[in-house]
Amino acid sequence: MIASLRGTLLLKRPDIVIIETKGVGYEVSVPLSVLSSLPNEGESTFLYIYTHVREDSLQLFGFKSEEEKRLFTTVLGVSGIGPRIALSILSGISADKFKIALEKEDISQLTRIPGLGKKTAQRLIFELKEKLPMSETSNEREYDDVLSALSNLGYKKNDAGKALDIVYNKDVRDIETLLKESLKILTKGLSG
Repeated sequence: MIASLRGTLLLKRPDIVIIETKGVGYEVSVPLSVLSSLPNEGESTFLYIYTHVREDSLQLFGFKSEEEKRLFTTVLGVSGIGPRIALSILSGISADKFKIALEKEDISQLTRIPGLGKKTAQRLIFELKEKLPMSETSNEREYDDVLSALSNLGYKKNDAGKALDIVYNKDVRDIETLLKESLKILTKGLSG
C-alpha cells in the first residue's frame, strides 16, 4: 500500500500527474484543487496517496492534506460512489463547502458538481451527514465577515463573493489574509 509520495513532478495534466521517485514514475489522479497547488514540472513535490486496488487495476489518488484524503475515503464508503465520482466531488467543491452542503441538506449545491445527480446527492446527504465532522463555524464566520467587509468597501456582493471564493479555495482562512488577497483580485479585476 502506497501512503505518500515525495519526488519530482514530471508531468502535470488535468486530473493526472506523474511523480518520479527513485527512478520510478507514478501516475496519480488528483482533484483540480490539488493540481492548481502543485509546483512546476521538474520541481519537488509531496502528496498523500490513497491506493485503490481492484482485481484488474491499481490506481493512485493524491491529496495535499490528510484531511482531503480522509474526506475522499469517507465519500468512497457511500454505496454507488467510486473513486472517479469522489475525485469529481473534491474537484468541484471545497471540503468545507461540501460539509456545509451536507449539513444544510443543500441538494442544489451538490448537484452543481459535474457527474452528481439528485439521487446521488440525496444518498450522500443520508449516508454522510452523521459521519463527517461538522464544518468549523469559525471558518464560516470569517468568510461572512470578509464578505461583509468587502461589501462595506463598495464592492458588489457577487464580485466580492467570487474573489473571496478564489482565495478561500486556496485554503487561506485567517481574516486579514482573506481580505488582503480578495482586495488584490478585485482591484486587478476578476478576469485578469
